[in-house]
Amino acid sequence: MQFWKMNGAGNDFIILNNLQEHLPLEELPRLARTLCERRLSIGADGLMVVDAPTAGGDFKMRFFNSDGSVGEMCGNGARCICRYGYENGLSGETQTVETTAGTVTGRRIDRRRYRVRLNDPTVLELDHPVEVDGVRYPCSYVELGDPGLPHAVIPYRDLRRADEDELRRLGRAIRFHPSFPKGANVNFYELTGEDTVFERTFERGVEDFTYACGTGTGSVAAVLTMQGKVSGQNVQADMTGGRLSVDVERSGSHVTGLYLTGPTNLVCKGEITDEELLAAE
Repeated sequence: MQFWKMNGAGNDFIILNNLQEHLPLEELPRLARTLCERRLSIGADGLMVVDAPTAGGDFKMRFFNSDGSVGEMCGNGARCICRYGYENGLSGETQTVETTAGTVTGRRIDRRRYRVRLNDPTVLELDHPVEVDGVRYPCSYVELGDPGLPHAVIPYRDLRRADEDELRRLGRAIRFHPSFPKGANVNFYELTGEDTVFERTFERGVEDFTYACGTGTGSVAAVLTMQGKVSGQNVQADMTGGRLSVDVERSGSHVTGLYLTGPTNLVCKGEITDEELLAAE
């Protein structure tokens, strides 16, 4: 199998082209678990599979988390796969990508930077507090697309200096909190200046912090815009892996457009020869 390894602000992915590989869909979760395992294989936060469109798009994006679970969508992944589509002749300067959560559109800015319109929020609850170990945390809840990709958005003071183990325990507890029936990606954030935030995301399906989360960043920006804490224009989000920019369009109490801009990085491309895949057959 031929593959590309890419990352967007440190959120890394393996990309396979199923228009060429013709892999059975039932095999893709196992492929994700095997190939995304760091140290034992290529290693990544997720597997993205390019497939034939069925709803008028340029191509379909099938996304699997590193644990093999299906992801509705991925913002950093969408930027990377838009570049993949452009550089492999599947789309032009603009890209229309079919995802489980709905159609996502992208635009090439330059060789490495892409801008995608994320799925619109279908749920946006600004006041959704959660209680963990007797402590009540202010929280907002967002779902992007349909079926919705779930995000909890939580302010956290002095986030840059937070104890890593303590933050991970809290992130895991909120990710599995009973008030989120589908589970949730947990986005901790701290306002650091005018229209700037620092963010860390504990991702569902990875079950740990990732270097960046595009849909999480969009969700944080949407919440803060609706709360009047940021302007919604060119909101800058700093994460472990770099900086992303979000623009939020709103009409009254509704978000009508959510745009994510950021870098892509093509790390390598080549042939997968992982013998564990054959051994498991």
